[in-house]
Amino acid sequence: MITLTIGEIATAVSGRYDTAGTDATELTAVSGYVETDSREIETSGIFVAKPGDVTDGHHFVGAALQNGAALAIVEHRVDVAIPQIIVDDAVDALAALAAEVVRRVKAQGTLTVIGITGSNGKTTTKNLLGAILSPDAETVTPRNSFNNTVGAPTTMLRVTESTRYLISEMGASGPGHIAHLAAIAQPDIGVELKVGMAHAGGFGGIEQTAAAKTELVAALSADGVAILNRDDPRVVAMASQTPARVVWFGEHNEADVRAADINVTAAGTQFTLTTSDGDSIPVSFKVLGEHHVWNALAALAVARELCVPLETAVRRLESVTRAERWRMEVMGGRDKITIINDAYNASPDSMAAALKTLALITPRQQRTVAVLGAMSELGEFTGDEHDRIGLMAVRLGIDQLVVVGPEARRLHISAINEGSWDGESTFMQTADEAYEYLADELRAGDTVLVKSSNSVGLRFLGDRLGELFS
Repeated sequence: MITLTIGEIATAVSGRYDTAGTDATELTAVSGYVETDSREIETSGIFVAKPGDVTDGHHFVGAALQNGAALAIVEHRVDVAIPQIIVDDAVDALAALAAEVVRRVKAQGTLTVIGITGSNGKTTTKNLLGAILSPDAETVTPRNSFNNTVGAPTTMLRVTESTRYLISEMGASGPGHIAHLAAIAQPDIGVELKVGMAHAGGFGGIEQTAAAKTELVAALSADGVAILNRDDPRVVAMASQTPARVVWFGEHNEADVRAADINVTAAGTQFTLTTSDGDSIPVSFKVLGEHHVWNALAALAVARELCVPLETAVRRLESVTRAERWRMEVMGGRDKITIINDAYNASPDSMAAALKTLALITPRQQRTVAVLGAMSELGEFTGDEHDRIGLMAVRLGIDQLVVVGPEARRLHISAINEGSWDGESTFMQTADEAYEYLADELRAGDTVLVKSSNSVGLRFLGDRLGELFS
């Protein structure tokens, strides 16, 4: 974070400074990272004591002090000898501090803020873009999938006076969330990847999801750039809702940054990149899955707007070997058994894309195995969407389906009720049961997809299988 005095921080967050009985006369300024997890605090950091659903950050102010915190932002005075700024709402204070820091750095005229949203692909796209931009200048990207009202401001607060690019994932589970994050970050470039059924339960349906995602490009200024997916009709409709200049990416022949001649294999994806400037470059993209081509194009479109030479951007893109931990991560290898661990998260669209990839990359004489858990946050659409995935697994000809957990049982039932299927579906109550079954069931040459929402925890099952067959 940039260096701010205690008074400047207190003013930014509308808080009251309390020395908490410490001799804080020498503590006039703070420049450490801001964290809401006391375990992540580093020397001279600021700890924001956020109340939570399970516990309360105020209980960990002492731990934050032990780990090096120099200042705590709290909602009530804590009996710990650390200087404190007392605020009405810690999360609101976090947002206000982030807005102030970004405003100050942008005022220098050297910071470009890139906001990324979409139902799927945000984390992959920010990683790809980070790999392209970071060799040239200081680039701040979110850790993991820090994209909500706490994680996104925490990322923004990592900018310094020398930061050239801030890449901000902007996620939402309801209307107004992205508008809130955009108001904090003031993005110069907004990327809209895709509108799908992820978190549909919170929005009330896909049209409401589209409206919420539109909040990013609606927040851009006339000097900004909206990077839009030309292949998604709901994203196309956003062009009329932004004052910014529109740049299209996709496979559509009207896209400014376009992929053609796509070829998906177990080693990655090859395609020809063309641009509206007349460029044409072959790309060997190592990240598994055709659905990641859109993410690659979005990252390349941003790089093009930031004047990164296209050949350089492509070369850096090709150096990325995986989207992210637990996202289409290829593991295993013993007896030519391949484990694809894609269980960091799951929505109907990402589940369908992963299943299609499994079917596409597996040689005809080898067996496909899909280990699937529940998709979360679908609300009233939960049953129908699990039915659809069960039927898709059958119609794609997946050889063996292993469904894990009671929340996903309907997926299993839909699959076994599909009379045209010659394969099998097996239901397991727990990941441990699934592991024991698969340890005996898998055979040489199998390609195994492990996929579920994060809350189900099948990513750890994927890790265990990857280690077993490594």
